[in-house]
Amino acid sequence: MAKKLINPEQLYDGSPFGMSQAVLDTESSLVFVSGQVDWDHQYQVSQSSVSGQFEAALENLRTALVAAGASIDSLLHLRLYIRGELEDHMESLAPILANFLGSSRPAVTGIGVASLASKATLVEVEAVASAD
Repeated sequence: MAKKLINPEQLYDGSPFGMSQAVLDTESSLVFVSGQVDWDHQYQVSQSSVSGQFEAALENLRTALVAAGASIDSLLHLRLYIRGELEDHMESLAPILANFLGSSRPAVTGIGVASLASKATLVEVEAVASAD
């Protein structure tokens, strides 16, 4: 396996955590995107709501995908982590996700969790895609 590390300048620096924002397996053209959250370069969230953080995390996901030579249309799997009960947020998050994905329709898993990257982090989104 040959891999290419993807770390777009627009996203926070993951190296202190020992991670890359995404990794491209150059042999299979699969792109594995690390969990994207609503963090700026100082590891601070910009939104206080679940839906606001979800939109920001999805935009960070888009940034990582594009930097890896992939796109929303090439998403194969998306995993959403939401602090608390997922059901409590489905009504507000489903339209955001449907709008973001458009006709892509990847496999999606949603998981309610007790904690995430920081106490202020409410949403995390990770993905697998195929490079275009």
